[in-house]
Amino acid sequence: MRLVIVGDTLLDRDVDGSVRRIAPDAPAPVLDEESVRERPGGAGLAALLARRQGYEVSLVTAIAADEPGARLTRLLTEAGVEVYPLPLPGATAEKVRLRAAGQVLLRLDRGGPPVPPGDAPIAVLDVLRDATAILVSDYGRGVARHPALRAALEEAKAPVVWDPHPNGPPPVANVRLVTPNESEALRLSGDAGNGSKLSAARRSGHQLRQRWRAGAVVVTCGARGAVLCHSGPTPLVVPAPRVSAGDTCGAGDSFAAAAAIALANGALVSEAVQQAVDAASAYVSGDRTAEDLTRRRAGEDGTGGGETAATDVAATAGGAAEVVARVRAAGGTIVATGGCFDLLHTGHLATLRAARSLGDCLIVCLNSDDSVRRLKGPDRPLNTESDRARLLAALDCVDAVVVFGEPTPESVLAWLRPDIWVKGGDYADGGPEMPEAELMKRWGGQTVIVPYLDGRSTTKTIQAAKTIQAAKTIQAAKTMHAAQAGGQ
Repeated sequence: MRLVIVGDTLLDRDVDGSVRRIAPDAPAPVLDEESVRERPGGAGLAALLARRQGYEVSLVTAIAADEPGARLTRLLTEAGVEVYPLPLPGATAEKVRLRAAGQVLLRLDRGGPPVPPGDAPIAVLDVLRDATAILVSDYGRGVARHPALRAALEEAKAPVVWDPHPNGPPPVANVRLVTPNESEALRLSGDAGNGSKLSAARRSGHQLRQRWRAGAVVVTCGARGAVLCHSGPTPLVVPAPRVSAGDTCGAGDSFAAAAAIALANGALVSEAVQQAVDAASAYVSGDRTAEDLTRRRAGEDGTGGGETAATDVAATAGGAAEVVARVRAAGGTIVATGGCFDLLHTGHLATLRAARSLGDCLIVCLNSDDSVRRLKGPDRPLNTESDRARLLAALDCVDAVVVFGEPTPESVLAWLRPDIWVKGGDYADGGPEMPEAELMKRWGGQTVIVPYLDGRSTTKTIQAAKTIQAAKTIQAAKTMHAAQAGGQ
């Protein structure tokens, strides 16, 4: 089963701390930061929740080539979500919540006004066609307005669940289920909210169902459950289980994702709504832990190397983001290649120069020290990632270097979205398709091979050095033995 989620992805950041004083220069509390947690928000959170339940999840979203976009892509790919990125001019949207004692003191939004994403690659339209179910998670930033995506959604055979936003477009016709919350339903329908909350939800739900020509509209009502408005005159009211108070941020994403999964499994709409109410209630009550969905920033929880890897891309993303943005704005071709580059030799130089000749810039994706150790063994690398990155960046054929900590460059490639990915000559004589080839197709990229220089290899160089050193050691021992024998 493949659940495809379409929508706007944000980077959510929770900054937790303590307030013990008021600022001397303004009547405002001073938050002493103690920890920072990051997670994908919006459509990204819905994808994370669905993936956490073991389903195959593909996320069609727009991600900018900036530092928050790099972190966002890494969080998603690390969780097993297949990212199908659309180019996003401008900045990645961020929501930063400053909290103390479990309460939000202030929310800071970054990223500026919404900007329409770029063209949808053919692979994106293919994945929508092959979906078992589709969830549109609209956060009003432009993905749900994309003309090609809307056309593909209208033609989709799979059941579509649409989670709307007041600043977004209406759902396409014949959506199986639309999931506004109470305030969204009233605002979108123009209902004044007179009478009981139940009657207002019923009126607005029926009006929206008819206007949007949807199969059904379910109005989510928080702790009171949900009101399902379908073709009959009488709504289905699904009460929520009694739960203790908890953080409701993300409950709507949990509801919509659970409904889409239920429909994918063949449930009736009424059954899907019941399962979604249970899932959202469990989410709010804390049946998931924050650590399941978020990542602490490096060094805050004592986990060491794994957490350091989480910031590898972010720490080196600035220069690459500037290069990519400049070349993309000029309509140029972005080329990327990757590897350990432990002992830089003429074979590397030939590959890098050949790669640079294929486009207007070359980004090198460099394995971090931890990544090299996992791939090559505990004795590697011989040079630190900092030294390796500085040597590569000094080459005239290299425009930027990005360090990544995973075994493969999947997350950094999904963020950079190069037009061409270059591999060395291992595959020059045919054989199986390169592992990155399928990934590159998601945004219409191309994987190519350039030849190696024969006889140039880091491993062979190290082995030769060890052989020479061993020979010298043996010769020294023989000389010493001969000298001792002559003196006797």
